Amino acid sequence: MEVKAVTRYVRISPSKARLVTELVKGKPVEEALNILKFVPKKGARLVSKTLRSAVANAEQNPSIDVDTLYIKRIFVDEGPSMKRWRARAMGRATRILKRSSHITIILDEA
Repeated sequence: MEVKAVTRYVRISPSKARLVTELVKGKPVEEALNILKFVPKKGARLVSKTLRSAVANAEQNPSIDVDTLYIKRIFVDEGPSMKRWRARAMGRATRILKRSSHITIILDEA
């Protein structure tokens, strides 16, 4: 039985968040949380929070054994980008994209 948690509109670029998700893909939940605890990136905190949310969702179902859960799928999709402008030389302007992400974690029993 699968359990899912989604965090949407997180203010981190998807490429930076994907660096962290590759570390924990396919791992048991307990091991993944330990790995994320020691990764010094902003994405690790956000992915860890989503993972804990997925475990809490699993605890609501009495037929699921939380101790045997593993990360079946984990992916980061691109969210909307905020468009900003920065002044440049000779009266020009350059666009700055402040990207956001949607983090999705699907857990399953081993």
